[in-house]
Amino acid sequence: MSIRPVDIDELPLLQDIERAAGQCFRDIGMPEIAEDEPLPTGELARYRRNGLAWVAVDAADTPVAYLIAERVDGNLHVEQVSVHPDQARRAVGRALLDHLAHHAAAAGVPALTLTTFADVPWNAPYYARLGFRPLDDGELGPGLREIRRSEAAHGLDRWPRVPMRRDLRQG
Repeated sequence: MSIRPVDIDELPLLQDIERAAGQCFRDIGMPEIAEDEPLPTGELARYRRNGLAWVAVDAADTPVAYLIAERVDGNLHVEQVSVHPDQARRAVGRALLDHLAHHAAAAGVPALTLTTFADVPWNAPYYARLGFRPLDDGELGPGLREIRRSEAAHGLDRWPRVPMRRDLRQG
């Protein structure tokens, strides 16, 4: 498995990966999440143009997972990380997050942040195992506060959500 920047013609594949990965939410009583449409290709292209979109590819150089990030409050915020279910439990998501962490640390970025479902096993508990810690409201910068407001407006607060942070070692 290798990680590389997303090619422009692969943007529809990212949507397919996210749709497939989202189906597991249906099994735990969150069908609305499973049915939520991925970001449009134009929006995905913006992450690519900003140099903050990567894919994990198989031996045939076909994307099987992806991660997009953006700069928020001086950190790199994981906007989305999705792994095709056929590649689940193979540390692909971990590899993408570690790739982002190395990229961020090399650029002097102090931390990675994300927001996720608190009680979904492959969300907050998984990220905690990867070095992310929950943030309380007093630790949120204006960018993360706005992300949380947007998520609530989108209906995601129907299930408990948590912002998280992974501090990075510089150097």
